[in-house]
Amino acid sequence: MFEDMDKAQLIAKRDELRARLEAIEKDYKQGLDPDSKERAVQLENAEVLTGISKAISEELQNIEEQLAKIG
Repeated sequence: MFEDMDKAQLIAKRDELRARLEAIEKDYKQGLDPDSKERAVQLENAEVLTGISKAISEELQNIEEQLAKIG
């Protein structure tokens, strides 16, 4: 997947993915809304964000491996 990218492209993609993870972590740190309806939506969103975080982490690992091969 990332084999066709050069080092600069890989670094840019890595930085983009790291920024996404930071945004997700920031969202988690805000806590839950006191309103029960809003809290329910936030909990549903948290499940989605957990899946997204896992996918991003896997992509980051692949990019790091590719960068290590390039040197």
